Amino acid sequence: MEHFVWNANPILLEIGPIQLYWYGLLFVGSFVVGLYILTWIYKREGRDPEVLESLFVYIIAGAAIGARLVHCFFYEPSFFFANPLKILAIWEGGLASHGGVIGVLIAVWLFAKHHKESYFWLLSRVAIPAALSATAIRIGNFMNSEIVGIPSDVPWAIVFQRLDELPRHPVQLYESLTYMSVFILLLFVYRVVKPSFATKILPALFFLTIFTARFFLEFVKTKQAHYTTDLAFSTGQMLSIPFIALGLAWFIWAFVTEKKE
Repeated sequence: MEHFVWNANPILLEIGPIQLYWYGLLFVGSFVVGLYILTWIYKREGRDPEVLESLFVYIIAGAAIGARLVHCFFYEPSFFFANPLKILAIWEGGLASHGGVIGVLIAVWLFAKHHKESYFWLLSRVAIPAALSATAIRIGNFMNSEIVGIPSDVPWAIVFQRLDELPRHPVQLYESLTYMSVFILLLFVYRVVKPSFATKILPALFFLTIFTARFFLEFVKTKQAHYTTDLAFSTGQMLSIPFIALGLAWFIWAFVTEKKE
């Protein structure tokens, strides 16, 4: 069976020593679009959007630091314990989305505390563009031919020629389509429910949908951790379980408290 061959150049533009990568463009672009979405939300709810530039500094810093630390300590611990200064070499690659979420949770809390905003209100609104950023990041992974799926003979399997000649599940596209669907769902729910319930339910939906999808898609993804264990689940799945539990508990709490009100 003939399969689609993917051999895209991860570098979009090269001017002298300056290289612009698809991944970087998609990452930054998703934050720009996210800023636009949050500006619309702030105006819609009668809040001052002037604070959003500061918020995005917090979020970008939190996401980068969290994603880097979790990658280092959960995916390549032996290497980084032997080379601790390499933890700072973020430009060499190695970011974990679970850590990025943890970093954003902390960053939003710090921002809310400093600006005297409601943490849960802010977190619920940030969840909407966060799903869009997750979509863009996985497309960036696809452009880099990284975080690939396991070998497969399904008709839509793709040969990532920069890696090998085996047809594989395009798991990056599975994830990006899933996260785009989550973004649409969150935006729809935000538009149709009352603001107080949106504050409760949006983070729950984000955690439940994103990490449940991540858990199951890990079954068709190559192992990312640079070590082996006897566990039935991958590192990505193990890291997803607490978020799924949190999302489920949050979801139940949102409906129980809403009924009481």
